[in-house]
Amino acid sequence: MSALLVMSAGMYVFNNAMIQQAFMGFGYPTYLIYPLAIAKITAVIVLLTQKKSYLKEWVYAGLFFEFVLAFFAHIMIGDGEQTAALMATVLLVISYTTGRKLVTI
Repeated sequence: MSALLVMSAGMYVFNNAMIQQAFMGFGYPTYLIYPLAIAKITAVIVLLTQKKSYLKEWVYAGLFFEFVLAFFAHIMIGDGEQTAALMATVLLVISYTTGRKLVTI
């Protein structure tokens, strides 16, 4: 999941023209691209460095909302790209549940 987030943030930065087109297609403002890239990289850092904290719980919650909203955004415009968002949501749930089991042991 961390690799997926880093690759996504990399696309936001290095393939900005394509991402801007996608954001305009969604009706989202393009000024959100760089803050989202920073948020994704920050989320990876928190998930990999924090063992058990409220910050980590908030990161999981934020990513869950991001992935679910991305899934429905792709459904609404009908571009057929919702599979990546669905896969990210599944990976997030697996990461959350296995991470909680590992920390409590």
